[in-house]
Amino acid sequence: QVHVMQSGGGLVQAGGSLKLSCAASGDTTCISAVGWYRQAPGKERELVATISTRGTTYYADSVKGRFTISWDNDKNTVFLTMNSQKPEDTAVYYCNAKGITMTCDYWGQGTQVTVSS
Repeated sequence: QVHVMQSGGGLVQAGGSLKLSCAASGDTTCISAVGWYRQAPGKERELVATISTRGTTYYADSVKGRFTISWDNDKNTVFLTMNSQKPEDTAVYYCNAKGITMTCDYWGQGTQVTVSS
């Protein structure tokens, strides 16, 4: 079993920066990638960024060049550094750790990010 704990988030002015953390504990051997998703009020959850254990990254077009996803293997923690934030980045952000099997799919508790204009 894997436990995923998120931290970070909060309120920031437009143009500012925030950093989210996603720490996995337990039997993490099945995990091959971690992704950050977000869900704004009244909208569907969308993929923001992903990183694989090999270091391969993916970014949604809306955050490319502003957000950076990184993995600290020693701490089993994935970070999402968000720079040049915009009001449209306001959402609840979720971390998802998953592997190639359907049973290896774990979500964090979600954290609110609010960007004021």
